Amino acid sequence: MPRSNRPSFGALIFFAVAFALGTYFTFAAVQGDFGLFRRAEIAAEADALSRDLDRLNAEIDQMGNLTLRLSDSYLDLDLLDQQARSVLGLLRADEIVIR
Repeated sequence: MPRSNRPSFGALIFFAVAFALGTYFTFAAVQGDFGLFRRAEIAAEADALSRDLDRLNAEIDQMGNLTLRLSDSYLDLDLLDQQARSVLGLLRADEIVIR
């Protein structure tokens, strides 16, 4: 009984299934919900949020400084004058407004 050199049908199916599973898991590792691309997106988003947090903290510090300068214990007359002009639209009697 001569034996052929062709691989058996079961071996071909095994390698085809193994290749398909390998391709699927490789695609999932790169493109999936927990893949490499998603990790890069999360890192970029974390950097953007960190910059926003720094900007907001600086803004909070500035507002805290302005609040302190207008408080009862410490009053900055120049800042009070500036706020009265910009918010309330007040003028001194000797000033002229040109628009």
